[in-house]
Amino acid sequence: MNFNINICLGLLSFITAFIVAYISIPTIVRVARTKHLFDEPDERSSHTQKTPTLGGLAIFGGLVISSGICVSHQQFPQFQYIIAALVVVFFIGIKDDILIIAPITKFGGQIVAAFILIVFGGIRISNLHGFFGINEINYLASFCITLLTILVILNGFNFIDGVDGLSASIGIITSTTFVIWFIFVKEYQLANMGLALIGALFAFFLFNVFGKENKIFMGDTGSLIIGLIVSILVIEFNQLNIDKSKLYSIYPAPAVSFGILIIPLFDLMRVMFIRFVIGRPLLKPDKNHLHHQLLKLNLSHRVVTLIISFVNILFIGFVFYTSTYISIRRQLLLILIIAFFLSYIPPFLIDQMKKKKVIVQKAENK
Repeated sequence: MNFNINICLGLLSFITAFIVAYISIPTIVRVARTKHLFDEPDERSSHTQKTPTLGGLAIFGGLVISSGICVSHQQFPQFQYIIAALVVVFFIGIKDDILIIAPITKFGGQIVAAFILIVFGGIRISNLHGFFGINEINYLASFCITLLTILVILNGFNFIDGVDGLSASIGIITSTTFVIWFIFVKEYQLANMGLALIGALFAFFLFNVFGKENKIFMGDTGSLIIGLIVSILVIEFNQLNIDKSKLYSIYPAPAVSFGILIIPLFDLMRVMFIRFVIGRPLLKPDKNHLHHQLLKLNLSHRVVTLIISFVNILFIGFVFYTSTYISIRRQLLLILIIAFFLSYIPPFLIDQMKKKKVIVQKAENK
């Protein structure tokens, strides 16, 4: 009986978030057009038309209203602090989407949101699952590792928000993975919160990818909200897997988490490394992201999103399949090797395309 009630609440969470986001987006688009709140195409942009950037407002509304109805505050007392952290990233994101703020200010807002979750909500990583022989860690180490985890995931989703549907689709795929596991282990409040995010993202995805008259971008508001909720799901996933005797427990939980989030995490690592090597400011935007590389191959936004999403799904299948018989370190190493190899396929194809173009030009000149 309780199972049926929780499943119904989960469906209600998804549907409510979808409806709220879906009916609010056309109104947001009209307001954005009236107030001239557009994303202006520039040398870094992969778009050619002015498009409203306040889609994060609809995602926030759908998520907060739905989860506020369907998540039990008694069974999940940390939820009030999650809402507080969401409000912080919402205002930081909405201000950046409308006025544009300094990267350091935005980063400071992310730290405040993470601080609320860790200190007041008690949402933190307390165990490394035997990684390098380390299990339980003290509060200071726990605080630092959790803070780093939240900031990396927040900025990872912000970094991949460069083509239509990409950040939303990766948010849906990763959240769905965690939600399915939470349902198996009967952590229904976390599942309901994840379903609220998925519902809001589905509604946004339809307008962002297929919308013509009401096309909209999620902006920093949307990507930060996705990153915050997914980081909470990741932390709780790792905490619930500390006890390996439980049914459906996963031994290399940290490595599995990394594999699930391979697209935003590896892209962040790769881009930051490139910026560091060439001496470029780490927080200054560029066009070295994976989706930019694929666009150079003359692929459409939809095809780029489809390819990257498919690769993410393959990684998820791989990490869950190998989690039963491989250690954390070996799984992480395998993930990084495969991701490193795959990340060099687009540059290789771009180089081949350039060489072919040069050969054709030489032939025409003759």
